[in-house]
Amino acid sequence: MCHVSTTAPSAAALGERTVVATANFPVAAVILGLFMLACIASAVRKDPTQGFDEVAHVSYVAEIQRTGDAWPAFDKLRMLNPRSFEFTGEPNYLNHPPIFYALLALLGPRLEGHPSRLLAHRLLDVALAAIGLAALLGLGLSACLPRPEFYAYAVPIACIPVLAPLAGAVNNDNLAFLGGAVATFGAWQALASGGQRWLAVALIGVVAAGWAKLTGLVLAGGLVSAVAAYLLWRRHLRRTWIVAVAFAALLAAAPYLIYLAQYGEPVPSTPGFYAFMHGEVRAFGWDSLPRMSFPGYLVWFARQFVTNWMPTLAQRNFEQYALLAIPAAALACAAAGVALSLRRLWRQQETAADVVVIAGALAIAVALVLHVRFSYHFYAATGWQAGPYPRYYLPLAAIVPLAGLSLLAAIENLRWRSALLGFLIAGPIFFRIFGAPLG
Repeated sequence: MCHVSTTAPSAAALGERTVVATANFPVAAVILGLFMLACIASAVRKDPTQGFDEVAHVSYVAEIQRTGDAWPAFDKLRMLNPRSFEFTGEPNYLNHPPIFYALLALLGPRLEGHPSRLLAHRLLDVALAAIGLAALLGLGLSACLPRPEFYAYAVPIACIPVLAPLAGAVNNDNLAFLGGAVATFGAWQALASGGQRWLAVALIGVVAAGWAKLTGLVLAGGLVSAVAAYLLWRRHLRRTWIVAVAFAALLAAAPYLIYLAQYGEPVPSTPGFYAFMHGEVRAFGWDSLPRMSFPGYLVWFARQFVTNWMPTLAQRNFEQYALLAIPAAALACAAAGVALSLRRLWRQQETAADVVVIAGALAIAVALVLHVRFSYHFYAATGWQAGPYPRYYLPLAAIVPLAGLSLLAAIENLRWRSALLGFLIAGPIFFRIFGAPLG
């Protein structure tokens, strides 16, 4: 991988990188093409009532189209009937900023009373996710990766079980994924090429992810902030960029500052949200279960987090439960890779990828702490057990495979290196096919 640089690469280095990128480009094109086909297939056949809260997201879009209010009050939002797409009296439980929904309301056809038009809005989401994956593939193309390592980087991202089905549904996670991918790509380029203009690209990604949802702001903003701090620490960043980073952070956080002024909290706990939560708790019988202690909840959260890497409403068989060892092992490899990247940083031998891995790991750690805190708060208050979803971390989808490559770079034994490389490539494919049907 390329080392951190503050100067333009030499002509020879650029030539070498161009050859590698050109060799991997057809592979990247095939991966992106297959991903888009999977997204479109899901968009065509998916029932809007099955997974990802799509009816609530579609209702948000339809509300903006109906009223023309680009910043609607949460207590005014109502749900559509999932079959007729006519508005009901049921309150909408979403509490996200309206930018994503206003974008779809502007670009897509009117939804109220027209369920057949849902596909057009889903295809807009496919486009968002495809652009995000293209940005991550672009990182791999420009990272001097040999073909097998490019596979080990790109395949795990494309094979994330929820990514294609989520992209084929109307959901603000798709904008968060796009923003996080652009932020990751821009941050890596700023480190690898020494071109600080790439930091502006990263900041645009932060704003997009932040305007999608708060977790997007924490993840993408955390990564870029850590990268900017590293560049400042190494004296590779002009101080004028500090102003740009601060301005972008303020812009990305603006929706939550407005909500703080309006509702007294950055993510408002609306009546519709609590009504939905209590209804789900009763529907699944969670209200009759004994409450776990916080240590017990942590163990349960970790187990559910791995299980929900392949979410399903169907009953898993023994083999499908056993296959959950694949994502668990991938996370263990990533953790080892983060540790090795930290060691290289300590020894001042870090590469651009090491810095991105460390920055991403820090952002994920912060987001995970907040995730557990808020999930346990709602669990303790209501019995809610639907919190541990890995899809919230999709904005930094590249960090786990990059950390896996960090581990791979430290292995000198050819047999062990080949075994790990084979696992990083084949494991995600095998798990995606045989792990469980998506429910």
